[in-house]
Amino acid sequence: METIRVGIVGHGFMGHEHETMLYNMDGYQIIGISDIDPKQLEDVKPGIKRYQSNEELFADPEIDVVLIVANNNQHHDLVIQAARAGKDIICEKPIAMNLAELDDMVKVVEECGVKFTIHHQRRLDPDFRTMKAVYDEGSLGDVYTVKSSLYGFNGNMHDWHVYISEGGGMLFDWGVHLIDQMLWMMKGAKVTSVFADVRNVINFEVDDYFKILLRFDNGVTGEIELGTYFLTDKIQEKWFERHWIMGGNKGTAYLDGFDPVGKIVRTSHLLKNVRGTRTMTAAGPTRSFGPPAEGTILTEELPKVTTKHEDYFINYHKAYFGEEEFLVKIPETRRVLALMEAVRESAKTGNSIRFES
Repeated sequence: METIRVGIVGHGFMGHEHETMLYNMDGYQIIGISDIDPKQLEDVKPGIKRYQSNEELFADPEIDVVLIVANNNQHHDLVIQAARAGKDIICEKPIAMNLAELDDMVKVVEECGVKFTIHHQRRLDPDFRTMKAVYDEGSLGDVYTVKSSLYGFNGNMHDWHVYISEGGGMLFDWGVHLIDQMLWMMKGAKVTSVFADVRNVINFEVDDYFKILLRFDNGVTGEIELGTYFLTDKIQEKWFERHWIMGGNKGTAYLDGFDPVGKIVRTSHLLKNVRGTRTMTAAGPTRSFGPPAEGTILTEELPKVTTKHEDYFINYHKAYFGEEEFLVKIPETRRVLALMEAVRESAKTGNSIRFES
């Protein structure tokens, strides 16, 4: 197997994660790591170079691919520097702080003729891939709603994530993933409108809550909600964690947790609407919200998926040598960034924003 020689720019949390994943992965060799804080390099694994500057890493002829894992506001300059040094590039999300930055980066990358993609590893999350499999199979009939939610209770963020100037906040941190998942689930469908509420609940500068409503031209309404300060006494029940629900005219699928637990739910027969006739039940004359009759609710197992984050780099290796396409393409990430800008505009104005229509 041919080897891709990698240099990592930034050795914070995600830099360490990439180092750990690639260190013993077939087809990869980590040549070296740089960080502007020398203390971050103290625990670099044996056999890996420690660079005193990013420029020193970019100048190393042993490196084929630069993996940029620096703060969000540094992506623009670092991608351009890497491209001009002739290095192929993987950049952490979000790809840029805004569309103008991204367009500038793409221009330079194309001029330099280097490969450029983004690390959207959460396209491989088992919870997302399970719900995508349900959608792709069409087993729920005509899907009318998909809800994706992520709840936490600690509230505060850490380090540079609390500063607007550094690209902090939950929309940049997690929103980019949740939006990317929703768009990638329904590839080919256009978003016709965006409505959003983005708030600073307990953080001073950056957003820690958002709700986003997306109308698609395929008839689906996508809802994305994240909150870092939903207090709960049901922690052991995963209430605060990850949730999906998908509704169609032939059933509903629900899922809880990053290690997904859930079901597909159907009915043995539909309730009948009898015009002019009132039927009393224990719940009163309305049966829509009353308890179902015994035997009415039927469940099925969710599809089984086996994806893992390492699959991103397995794909990258194959795509790098022309065996398949890159999992993440720049126009897809540009669409996500454009949608994030529409989200912020909607939250600022309180209006729904027309999009892709």
